[in-house]
Amino acid sequence: MSHQQAECPVARTVDVIGDRWSLLIVRDAFDGIRRFSELQRNLGLAKNILAARLRDLVAQDILEIVPAADGSAYHEYALTAKGRELFSVIVALRKWGETYLFEEDEPRSALLDTKNELPVRLQITNATGGPISAADTFVRKASARST
Repeated sequence: MSHQQAECPVARTVDVIGDRWSLLIVRDAFDGIRRFSELQRNLGLAKNILAARLRDLVAQDILEIVPAADGSAYHEYALTAKGRELFSVIVALRKWGETYLFEEDEPRSALLDTKNELPVRLQITNATGGPISAADTFVRKASARST
């Protein structure tokens, strides 16, 4: 079932990047993994499934095919501006996983800022920059807007 015509932005987004492989491909792209063979090795994903997901991500303008950085005949997959905008989504998934899916002393990877090597924080703010939580928000349905 497609949500391409849904009025909900979350539903439309899930249609584009909601499967686990697409999100993991985007995660790997943020980590600098750009070649098909490297993605396949890192994800342990069947080549046909990886090829299909990469095709979809390119078609959605999340990834683009670029010449290999080393000048070889290979090509690589790079995040587009639209793809780089998914950074907060990946960070939110990471932070949720750190909080709820690991024991306190269990080893895990860490996302650090390059300048200070401190953990990255994610905070949702309102239009004036103040912190905001789900309890402080509501969804106005498109059908409820006056015309």
